[in-house]
Amino acid sequence: MFANRRTLLASAVALAAIAPLAGAQAADAWPTRPIRLVVPFSAGGANDLLARAAAEGASKALGQPVVVDNKPGAGAVIGTDIVAKAQPDGYTFLVSAAGVISNSMIRKVPYKDADLTPVAMIGLAPSVIIVPANSPYKDLKDFVAQSKKGAGIHFATAGIGSTPHFVEGILSSKYDAKLDLVPYKSGSESVTAVLGNQIEATSEASIVVLPYLKSGKLKALATTWTQRISAYPELPTAGEQGFGELKIAHWAGVHAPAGTPAAILDKMAAAVDKAMKDPATVARLKGMGIEPVGGTRASFVKFVDEERKRLGDVVKATGMRED
Repeated sequence: MFANRRTLLASAVALAAIAPLAGAQAADAWPTRPIRLVVPFSAGGANDLLARAAAEGASKALGQPVVVDNKPGAGAVIGTDIVAKAQPDGYTFLVSAAGVISNSMIRKVPYKDADLTPVAMIGLAPSVIIVPANSPYKDLKDFVAQSKKGAGIHFATAGIGSTPHFVEGILSSKYDAKLDLVPYKSGSESVTAVLGNQIEATSEASIVVLPYLKSGKLKALATTWTQRISAYPELPTAGEQGFGELKIAHWAGVHAPAGTPAAILDKMAAAVDKAMKDPATVARLKGMGIEPVGGTRASFVKFVDEERKRLGDVVKATGMRED
């Protein structure tokens, strides 16, 4: 009996020692088949374009196809849930955005934040505050000052928890701007409303609004990221105009299902970073108003942690919540 127990114990110890080695070997061999990159938005937007640039570059670096799969709906919840429930084997990733961080603060979601692990930053499209071409506002400082007079200014959003909603939330909670929210179903609808002088202002991704700015159909008051837009350097940042806490961008990163082996996450992060440093990709994205970023897995984890804290503070200050 004791001999049998010793045999079983020895077998268990041997299996325990073999398991990590098997996992490491699997990670070393990864990838051996195509990788799925779930985009929780429709094709054609900043998130999707960044995903496709990352997929193309990562595919070259990893030696396997990286296939973009658009799963839009419910403010990115549908696509995010697919990845949160996927096998953590390194063959399903999410192209994440700010909503992946803020959704659980604002609405009920069918997954936990801990179900997803940050992998890599891809890049970002700075948000731009826009008004009609004939608007009297000279810049963001003038816009905020004028909003405090009278009934305030109508400001369009793409729905609760959207990037424009956070722009409004920061302006209102941090700088006492008086803005009357007008929710639309999408950012493109908000821009159309401003183009038609139906709404006084909104904010939207640089890639969407730059053609209208360059053609003179819209006026820009500020970009809400920390640096000027490479393709439109004449536009000052909000920080340059005295609004240092207004830091919002339409960013895209990569998240994986929790439990995906660290070696695989590191390989994916390195592939995305390499893609975002390719000179041809950099030139193409910057020409559209998108800023490629890349970086290490650690740098993206730090970014996500800081963004979660910052956006959480705005949610609390404004009472931002889906009914």
